[in-house]
Amino acid sequence: MSSVAVVQSVAEAALPEPSKRRTVAHKFGGTSVADAERYRHVAKLLLARDEDVQITVVSAMKGVTDALIDLATLAGTELDWRDRWHELRARHRGAAVALLGESVGQTIEWLEGRFDHLAEILSALSVIGELPREVLDRVQGLGEVYSARLLGDYLSSLGEDCAVLDAREVLVVDRTDLGVDVDWELSAARLAEWRAANPSRRVVVTGFVARDRAGHITTLGRNGSDYSGAIFAALFDASELHIWTDVDGVLSADPRVVPEAVQLESLSYDEACELAYFGAKVVHPQTMSPAIERKLPIIIRNTFQPEHPGTRITSNSEAVGPVKGLTLSPDLAVVNLEGTGLIGVPGTAERVFSALRQARVSVVMISQGSSEHSICCVVKAADAVRARATLMSAFAHELSVGQIQRVQLTDDVCVLAAVGDGMAGSPGVAARLFESLGRAQVNILAIAQGSSERNISVAIAGADATKALRAAHAGFWLSPQTFSVGVIGPGNVGAALLDQLQAAQPQLLGKANLDLRLRAIASRSRMLLEGRDISGSWRERFQSAREPLDLDRFTDHLLSSHLPHAVIVDCSASPEVAERYAQWLAAGIHVVTPNKQAGAGPLARYQAIAEAAAGSGARFRYEATVGAGLPVITTLRDLVDTGDTVTSIEGIFSGTLAWLFNKFDGSVPFSQLVAQARGMGYTEPDPRDDLSGTDVARKLVILGREAGLGLSLEDVQVESLVPESLRQASVEDFMTRLDEVDAEFAQRLAQARQAGHVLRYVARLDEGGKASVGLVELPDTHAFANLRLTDNIVQFTTRRYCSNPLIVQGPGAGPEVTAAGVFADLLRVAAGQGARL
Repeated sequence: MSSVAVVQSVAEAALPEPSKRRTVAHKFGGTSVADAERYRHVAKLLLARDEDVQITVVSAMKGVTDALIDLATLAGTELDWRDRWHELRARHRGAAVALLGESVGQTIEWLEGRFDHLAEILSALSVIGELPREVLDRVQGLGEVYSARLLGDYLSSLGEDCAVLDAREVLVVDRTDLGVDVDWELSAARLAEWRAANPSRRVVVTGFVARDRAGHITTLGRNGSDYSGAIFAALFDASELHIWTDVDGVLSADPRVVPEAVQLESLSYDEACELAYFGAKVVHPQTMSPAIERKLPIIIRNTFQPEHPGTRITSNSEAVGPVKGLTLSPDLAVVNLEGTGLIGVPGTAERVFSALRQARVSVVMISQGSSEHSICCVVKAADAVRARATLMSAFAHELSVGQIQRVQLTDDVCVLAAVGDGMAGSPGVAARLFESLGRAQVNILAIAQGSSERNISVAIAGADATKALRAAHAGFWLSPQTFSVGVIGPGNVGAALLDQLQAAQPQLLGKANLDLRLRAIASRSRMLLEGRDISGSWRERFQSAREPLDLDRFTDHLLSSHLPHAVIVDCSASPEVAERYAQWLAAGIHVVTPNKQAGAGPLARYQAIAEAAAGSGARFRYEATVGAGLPVITTLRDLVDTGDTVTSIEGIFSGTLAWLFNKFDGSVPFSQLVAQARGMGYTEPDPRDDLSGTDVARKLVILGREAGLGLSLEDVQVESLVPESLRQASVEDFMTRLDEVDAEFAQRLAQARQAGHVLRYVARLDEGGKASVGLVELPDTHAFANLRLTDNIVQFTTRRYCSNPLIVQGPGAGPEVTAAGVFADLLRVAAGQGARL
């Protein structure tokens, strides 16, 4: 009889109505059967399912396999093992009593016999003083034998027709270099004999254990219980295999690294194999082999949430995007063989792999450029030194004569793998992966992609592993684009920004998949640092903060989360903070600011900031430094980038001065208007900061530099509206004596009116770089003469806009509009990093 026929005959046993036959296999891991309560839960779950024949493969109770290995190791090294043996026996006796109650007698008797036999084996090991492999196999598989008996006896005590199958009675395997090979025909024949004597509807099977052809007890290796589940599902010709674990299914990434990882509804066998190979918590690749051959669906389920549908693994899966999941394989190293003697020489790769095979070094990943100048292999860290020494020995002659220059070893390497059937034939998948890693400042050491296009693997430094996985996961929109955000200067503008940010976070997360995670706030005296994010009332949290300001620690904190992107929003007016911009940008931290100290400060600092941004790819955005929320810099940048030539820039850049001269009509003295503006909050606490014109000059310098001129603040001719006699006075004295200027301003107003003009405080920059800021007379028909009270206005005259200049006009002052301009810059940075805005 063929093996297929034998398998079919096994499945047909005890099934009276062929039209209704349905056999389902279940496999439960150690966490699912950790104690008596868990066994009850598993039994309840099984009894609730409507299945004609139910096959249940169980692992050992959680931690038992390791405990058995420890016992054998202690005995083999002649150390005292009896206390550990007593603990393990007591644990199983306790579970049996708690599970079976008064009907526990036979089970206890059976357990006592098994543990007495274990004690005899351990005593023998103590005598011989070593631990043979055959004995270790016999001992470490006992946990599954105990576990299957406990569950089987409990189901029987509930009146269920249940038999316990010790896999060692039927499963025959061979060990090969490729792993464990099942003798399907012999195993099926033995199972048919066992099934004829045990036709129960429910069968509980020991996982992990088997026998070889010589009849010796062996195991299927670690994670072998999953493999047992697939083997017995195949032997019983089951329609499905349910693997019950402690998660809802397969996730798109390790949730310990990417908390936003999403559960996958389906996977193909190929996708599951690729993910499992690189360490994802899926199923062992061996488990897939019987399933693939028989097209057996595997469903990964959560024992503790049985209502959850889990992840279904079949021949084909729905392609919801090019990439299904991403995994990290840690503790690796790169061995790189490099030299001119490799170019065009046949057999080099064969010699490399042959040498590594003889040294029993497994190669995780291979990469070679078309130049053939180098070939690199990713190997396990534990094998790295041996691998390098092996290759140096194998190529000793080529190294001695200089045909090969070096055999280089790079430690602390991880492999990041992007997996998905949807990658095949989809252009741009690799580009998106590399772009995501580049934006996150992650360097790639080696790349590998097979012709199936199902897997792209990259070797990266171990220190970048977490950041890389999060960046790639977000890059394929499997999770939000996440930014580690720090805000400096929670004053008027900063406070308004923080309020706007917290109000917008839910919408940005829900609609744009963007997570702007506020993790730090700093003022000139203190700072608040939060591990995940600053939630709730930021004001209350910040007021209770006691940690003094330390910008180095502030920076390190933003980077410590390994989030894909970090951004600092500087809402201060501090030159000391602006001095940090180049350092931050060079480290890959984006900078957004309304602080004019960088854009209008020393030219050398401005150039260093620009170079740092260009070198790292980090974004420096400062739209709100001119015109608050108005798109002034964006408009100018668009003009220059599209090849236009700016011939002049003119504007009213101060909302305070705009209000003063819009209101100044002679009915109220100028000094009283200043006092009124100060009372309304339109001026700085010291109005001289507005009246001096320095702030306007800084804005003109910023625009001049944006237009391509090497302009500095000293180059701007500034007319201050503060008399020399009042510049050193206190604020109170200044306000008291300001009426001393009323006569002069009244005279200038009268002269302007006599000519049909108005007074406006205007900044001007011509094509030759001449810059000035001051009070000027303008015709009452001029665009600057008819503004709303606090409006800013900028007029660009260019080669294209020569007869009719381009004008940007709107509210140019106030915390809310300035904060909105800063927020808009922050969103532009996010969009530039891949956020779907």
